[in-house]
Amino acid sequence: MSSEVRSLAVVEGVLERITYANEENGYTVARVDTGRGSGDLLTVVGSLLGAQPGESLRMEGRWGSHAQYGRQFTVENYTTVLPATIQGIRRYLGSGLIKGIGPVFADRITQHFGLDTLDILEEAPGRLIEVPGLGPKRTKSITAAWEEQKAIKEVMVFLQGVGVSTSIAVRIYKKYGDSSISVVRNEPYRLAADVWGIGFLTADKIAQAVGIPHDSPDRVRAGLQYALSQSSDQGHCFLPEERLITDAVKLLQVDTGLVIECLADLAADPEGVVRETVPGPEGLPVTAVYLIPFHRAELSLAGQIRRLLGTEEDRMPAFQDVAWDRALAWLAERTGASLAPEQEEAVRLALTRKVAVLTGGPGCGKSFTVRSIVELARAKRAKVVLAAPTGRAAKRLAELTGAEASTVHRLLELKPGGDAAYDRDRPLDADLVVVDEASMLDLLLANKLVKAVAPGAHLLLVGDVDQLPSVGAGEVLGDLLSPGSPVPAVRLTRIFRQAQQSGVVTNAHKINAGVPPVTTGLPDFFLFAEEETEDAARVAVEVAARRIPARFGLDPRRDVQVLAPMHRGPAGAGALNGLLQQAITPARPDLPEKRFGGRVFRVGDKVTQIRNNYDKGANGVFNGTVGVVVSLDGDEQRLVVRTDEDEEVPYDFDELDELAHAYAVTIHRSQGSEYPAVVIPVTMSAWMMLQRNLLYTAVTRARKLVVLVGSRKAIAQAVRTVSAGRRFTALAHRLAGGDAPSVPGTNRRKSGERSQRTTGTGAKGAG
Repeated sequence: MSSEVRSLAVVEGVLERITYANEENGYTVARVDTGRGSGDLLTVVGSLLGAQPGESLRMEGRWGSHAQYGRQFTVENYTTVLPATIQGIRRYLGSGLIKGIGPVFADRITQHFGLDTLDILEEAPGRLIEVPGLGPKRTKSITAAWEEQKAIKEVMVFLQGVGVSTSIAVRIYKKYGDSSISVVRNEPYRLAADVWGIGFLTADKIAQAVGIPHDSPDRVRAGLQYALSQSSDQGHCFLPEERLITDAVKLLQVDTGLVIECLADLAADPEGVVRETVPGPEGLPVTAVYLIPFHRAELSLAGQIRRLLGTEEDRMPAFQDVAWDRALAWLAERTGASLAPEQEEAVRLALTRKVAVLTGGPGCGKSFTVRSIVELARAKRAKVVLAAPTGRAAKRLAELTGAEASTVHRLLELKPGGDAAYDRDRPLDADLVVVDEASMLDLLLANKLVKAVAPGAHLLLVGDVDQLPSVGAGEVLGDLLSPGSPVPAVRLTRIFRQAQQSGVVTNAHKINAGVPPVTTGLPDFFLFAEEETEDAARVAVEVAARRIPARFGLDPRRDVQVLAPMHRGPAGAGALNGLLQQAITPARPDLPEKRFGGRVFRVGDKVTQIRNNYDKGANGVFNGTVGVVVSLDGDEQRLVVRTDEDEEVPYDFDELDELAHAYAVTIHRSQGSEYPAVVIPVTMSAWMMLQRNLLYTAVTRARKLVVLVGSRKAIAQAVRTVSAGRRFTALAHRLAGGDAPSVPGTNRRKSGERSQRTTGTGAKGAG
């Protein structure tokens, strides 16, 4: 044994409370009672993964001191012992460890059973019914929770040395149950595909800890799929083979030859990847490597659109020989306004062609055009279905047309696993399907949507192609509008007189044209000039939480949204959320809260879902869904969020890493939403993100008011910087009729074959 190991000090004590825990890496700051009788608690820091208040800990580590907090003990490893005193047992049970037992019931149970409490839970849990207030239902749920916690604890102890967070250990157990340790030990790379929150890097760390070799083919294949998954998170549907190999060599630190061999293995595997020659960004052929769900979705979407366009069926035949002069005159009388020529063209297109696109910037009459299309379709008794990618956008569409509108997910009734209730075999009963904010449609969702449109029905996609592309992979709206696309489209360009009075609208068009916005003399567009990033962050919070509500009478939680170019940094969404929560929903003795990792959730908090979860809510809860925390129950370890769609969705405390605060969100995450007022910090610290379509998207999220906070230099850079390069997608090529040959050695699947296994992308049921 080395002298370094021998020099570790040992401290024993009862864990009193956890003051901070980082769910990502397990780093914890806690207070421990060492039993010295003085009442002083010792501060301990380090990885205390899974330790619960009330447990007796035997910790090995080193003594040190902190400039602010004084003497402290850094833990390198620890073991737990169940508490042996009534006070310890009470604290242990009341810590939130067991669902159904909070401080009140912990007190009752320990009063009744005393030092035998833990033995009763272990050996005769049915006796819990003796405790006043514990009925059969609660007794049963506590018994089940105790058993699950024991099993999870075993998994946590196994994972402790690898630094996997508590919430991920819980997920591993919920996914694999009693097989958890076997899977982790023997097939760690499965975790990246099967368990949300575990990427390749975490799985790789676990694999190293259980002895899987650095150059294992399993590791290299998993790394290649991870590199493709990462590229899909950046919006790409495929990667050119050379770039993928370079990325994988850099990630894995192995020989290029081994990567090439493993890529060939994956291409030959029906559940691996697809290689195909397609036109690259410069028009030259490249060997594209796809994860299977994205390849299947791209082929399917192009085929379905061409099928809809080519069908002879028509569910709105009345418009093929309508007297347009009379129809438009009737419409003008009904709506009180005439259509401009380009709006008339859009109306005719939507009602006579099976698939059409309507695009244009703010103030150009997209909304009025959509309303006119819906009015005419209804006049001919057509069944019209309205949808949008987000709850907010769907509400706005419903208000505009006076008809019910839903999210695309709810319209398709997506089920656990990601399959839709409506698809090609069971299409929507609709003659006209209108989808607003179509720039948000990623490849996988667009494919599900188009598959559900019945032959002969009309599909109208409405959106602003100059905004940021979708958060998910693909550039669907841009590809539908590309040269050679068979889809007819109208672009509205004329700004109507009423909209010309809006500084928000006129400045949005200036930014889109590469001209700096006017920031003085307007009643609805302001700039607070701050050169320093920290000052910009402070002023952005002050403006959003205090000044706008005071001057304009807007609710800071419901009506004002801070939009940041990026998540990290002093003026990023992450830091701003902490400051805005302090300003808008500060801690109060009477306000329930739950600390999770580095965040604190309180009743009243504005939050957003950060992943697609098909198992939550009536039809799933999806990345970008926003809501407010309306209740928080420490005993049941659950909080409830009321979403923008007015659905109340429960979250167990171990699911809170699916939620983030949403007082500030990144501009990317704001797509499809519209707010009365937006506050946009624009600083040089975000210089890599400062692009024209980013600032344009942020400004167009505002209905009434925009406040920029930051430097004129940063704003100027954003205005003049055109987004570099398009995403890797071959949809435009396929829409134009390009049928790419496969690369030799690639396993091309027949249309309609389904993959039974995901590849770590969440891209289920894409075909």
